[in-house]
Formats: sequence, structure tokens, C-alpha cells
Amino acid sequence: MAPSVTAISLVLAALVLVALRRKKRTSNLPLPPGPPPLPLIGNALDMPKVGKPVAFRDLCAKYGDIVHLEIFGKPMIVLGSHEAAMDLFEKRSANYSDRTKNPMIDIAGFAWAMPVQPYGPWWRRHRRAVHQYFNANAVAKYAAFQKLESHRLVRRLIENPQDFLKHIRRYFGSSIMRVTYGIEVDDDPVDYLTMAGDVMTIVAVVFNPGRYLVEVLPWLRHVPTWMPGAAFKRDGVMWTEMANKLITIPWKATVAAVRAGVARPSMAAELIERSEMKPDADPEEEDEINRNSAAVAYAAGADTTLSTVETFFLAMTMYPEVQKRAHVELMSVVGPHRLPEKEDEPSLHYIQALAKECLRWRPVVPLGIPHRSLQDDEYKGYFIPAGSLVFANVWAYLQDEKVYPEPDRFMPERFLKDGRLDPTVRDPATIAFGYGRRICPGMHFAETSLFMVVATVLHTLNISAPLGADGKPIEASGKMSDGLLAYPEPFGCAIQSASAETEALIRASCIEPSSLTIS
Repeated sequence: MAPSVTAISLVLAALVLVALRRKKRTSNLPLPPGPPPLPLIGNALDMPKVGKPVAFRDLCAKYGDIVHLEIFGKPMIVLGSHEAAMDLFEKRSANYSDRTKNPMIDIAGFAWAMPVQPYGPWWRRHRRAVHQYFNANAVAKYAAFQKLESHRLVRRLIENPQDFLKHIRRYFGSSIMRVTYGIEVDDDPVDYLTMAGDVMTIVAVVFNPGRYLVEVLPWLRHVPTWMPGAAFKRDGVMWTEMANKLITIPWKATVAAVRAGVARPSMAAELIERSEMKPDADPEEEDEINRNSAAVAYAAGADTTLSTVETFFLAMTMYPEVQKRAHVELMSVVGPHRLPEKEDEPSLHYIQALAKECLRWRPVVPLGIPHRSLQDDEYKGYFIPAGSLVFANVWAYLQDEKVYPEPDRFMPERFLKDGRLDPTVRDPATIAFGYGRRICPGMHFAETSLFMVVATVLHTLNISAPLGADGKPIEASGKMSDGLLAYPEPFGCAIQSASAETEALIRASCIEPSSLTIS
């Protein structure tokens, strides 16, 4: 269908506005190199719709460690190396911790979400609320729950292996729901797991940079919903409703439990009780921050590391020799008569390396969430304008063959030297969880969850590629989905119990002791 006269007029008007609003350069320094921009639209045609990590890597290979793009008058910077990202996001974090003012955040109903909030006092209050429950010391209190849920995961995999992806999602949702809200999903009629999954699906779609024209032409948010091209506004109504459910439904359940005196210890319950001890604080603000922070912790915890564990299962089907070596170490350190504990981690060098390789091989957020510069800056002799959208190409850094030889191969031993972790090899966690003040506050919880799953699964199960009608293994593609959040493309997985003894240990351990608590 040909575009309407109204739509064409709007686009032409937008281009004129872009030309009129271009800022006069405030520095004599050159902008970083990059592809030549076209009049008015700049490098809009150079922005790929799919495969941005690869495209950005190729741009940096051509133009250098720092590349400049301009999209409808708005500057974008692509950083080509981990070192450049550290220089700006860590060493100059005061200037590079902001987020872009993306109208889609409000349209989709996500202004409450800490990862996309602008840098400032409001964001810091949210960050503080989350950090106090997910820093390294706090996470140690949750180890018993994470162990229990990893055992329940294995039991479900033994009983119903064909639904392994569903079981993995349940593992993360159940673990973080108990920690965040004190809710046991198996005992509750509300489908909290689907609620979190739906919201993270929206996040993956909506916040994939460059997907919507309104990102660079913010005034388009005011067009009527009936206008051609305004489907994003109609979708926004539905997205906002789904986001509001995630924020309010589990929070209200915890509030009711606290009021009734039957709440389990949790992040939300403690936030509620602490707020009541702040007589000078604005109760509405406190409630909003606490409610938002709990929702962020739950949604992110239920879905992001999910992709990494899916990657782990994928790798085990593709690299059986890795699984065999891991099992040998587990039998040597843990033995067949008990199950792995968090305390075993320092002695399980290959398992630690395997978990690191899961983070590196297929990163969950390939381009991270872009930062935004607050003020004009200079870097390596180049001018970076205030308001620049700055990308750290996480995928490219973790695929750097100078740091990680044979980067597309799943090879845990790259992190080992003489059978122990090699401190000279860059830890992928320093990249995969983001940079500076915007680093993921749940990284310690995620790393513990990943270790417990990897150790428990490899100690008790055998994983392999499924066999086809011809009796040959069906090989997985090993590819990932495209978007802000990446997941392995659908793959099959054959799962069997490793031994009757470890299966018996799993079944006996899945009964929750009455003394289990996080307080």
C-alpha cells in the first residue's frame, strides 16, 4: 500500500525540523570517524534492522575503536573495545551513566523500570533499594533457596525431560519470587511466571535500539492512534497494562501478607516494614520506589539468566566432551554420595570455567543497554557531543579472538591454567553484566544461580542431542535470536538420570525443610 499524503507530509516536516534543530558544534575537535552521513537523515540507512552486534563490530573494524553515527541529527557512538568501554563507562561514569530519553519508555509503560530510568536522584533511590538485597553479602543468604530450586529443577527434568525449557524458566521464576516477594509459586493460583515472561518479551521488542521512528522523532508520540504508522501507540496501551500487572499484583499480595502477619521473609516484606519506620519520608514516594524496585528484581531475575542456562543446555548437546570432563571433576570433588553445595565452588575449577564460558559464548544482552553522555567530552582526540547514545558492543568484546582464541567454540579450558582458574584471562562477567554505575545489580544472584544449576545438573544428569529417525543426533544451530535480549534458537535436548543413587539424592532433597529462611 502506498504511503498516505499525510504520512509523507509528516516525514518531510520531521526532516525540516531535524535540519533546523541541529546544534552548532561547540568544539574544534573532530568527531570520531564513521560512514559518511546523508543530508537530513544522517546515517539512518547505515543502521541495520537485525544483526546490530555484527554490523557494529564491522564498522569498528573499518573505522576504528570509536565510531560516530548520526541518526536524524542525534549522535551515536559505538565503542569497539572493552578498554574503550572501561575508559568511558567506568573511569568517566559521572558523565556516561545516563539513559536516552526514549519516548517508547513512557508509551510502553516502563518509566518505573530502573534500567531505563535517567541518571539522577530518583534512579539512585531505586538502585539503593535493589542493591541492599542483591549485593554479594546479601546473596549469600539465598543460597539455600537456590540449592533447593536447582534440585527441584533436576527432579522435573528427570520426570518430564521434553519440557526442559519450561522447567528452566520455572527454576528462575520460582527462586526470585521467593526472594523478592516471599511467594511460593507452586502454592499460588496466580501465574506470576507468565507475567514476568510477558513483560520481558515486551522489553526485548520495545527497547531494541532503532526499531521505532519515534525514538529519533519524539514528537511522533503525539500523533493520533488511528494514523498510519501509529501501531506503536495502540500496542503501548496493551503493554502498559501488562507492565502494571507485574508491578502491582505480587506487591499487593505481599502487602496483604505483611498486614495479616503471615508474610515470609523477602525483599518486598522488608521494604514495607522499613518504610513504616521512616516517619519523615513521603509514604507515596517510598511505596512507589519499593514497588518498582521489587518488580525490576523479579522480572530481571526471572528471565535474563534464563537465557544463559538455556545456552548451557545447548552447549552440552553440542560439546559432549565438555560434559564428560565436568562430570569427572564433580565425581572427584563431590563424589556420588552427596549433591554439590555452594561451598564446593572454590574446588570445582572446571565447573567455574564452564559457567564463565556460558556467559561469554552467547551473551544475553549483546549490545548492553546504551548509555548517554550528559556533557560534551573528548576521547582520544575526538569530540563526543552531549546527549550521544553510546554503545558497548558486549557481544563483540566477548568474541574478541585476541582475548578468547577460537571464540565461537565452547571451550571452558580457556579460563584454566594448570587445572586452576587463570587470573590473566579476562573474566566475561566484567563485560556481560554491564559497566560502571549501570552494572547489573543482580549479577551476584545470577552467578550463584548459574553455578548451582551447572554443578547440580552435570552431577546428576546426562545431556545429549536428540536422535532423528535415522538414528543420528539432530544438531542444533547454535544461533541466537535477534534483539535487546538474545535467546538460543529452538533446539532439542535428550536428558537422562546419570545414576539411581544421585536421582535418589535429588528426590530426597526436594522436600523443603521447615527451617529454611532468608532472614
